[in-house]
Amino acid sequence: MTEETTTIDTPIGVLHVTTDEQGALVRIEFGAFADRWSLFADRKIIEQPANSEQRSAISEQAIRELHEYFSGQRTAFSVPTRPRGTPFQVAVWRELEKIPYGTTITYSELAERIGRPAAVRAVGAANGANPIPVVIPCHRVIGKSGKLVGYGGGLDRKTALLQIEGCA
Repeated sequence: MTEETTTIDTPIGVLHVTTDEQGALVRIEFGAFADRWSLFADRKIIEQPANSEQRSAISEQAIRELHEYFSGQRTAFSVPTRPRGTPFQVAVWRELEKIPYGTTITYSELAERIGRPAAVRAVGAANGANPIPVVIPCHRVIGKSGKLVGYGGGLDRKTALLQIEGCA
């Protein structure tokens, strides 16, 4: 399967955005997070692809929507996603997509929403394995105590994303 990866600079650091030939976003990976969020507050996305004129329409859409999200103009993503994982993981990730912008839920709530209230740890593991962070908003899941816990991109990024959405 052919994939296309574009590297972009965002307020939370470099993101490597990967799409597939079937027209879906399949992965977002974090690059270096050079500084704290407050230093990037007014920063715009700078595209850094090797051949920008050769990018696919789906890559263009993903980049545009990320830009709009980080600039405060987008509260929901419409770019098609195709996260790869086990059926359980995909069920967790699809439920994450239903968490509204600017709100948070706990891991326990997420487990209940997928009909597996006793599977809180497994839900946490699936949340942590989310291959499309930001677009599939795993950052909106917090600990039972209300504290920010765990994030594959680091708690600085999780805090920054929640600040963008006005809930941190």
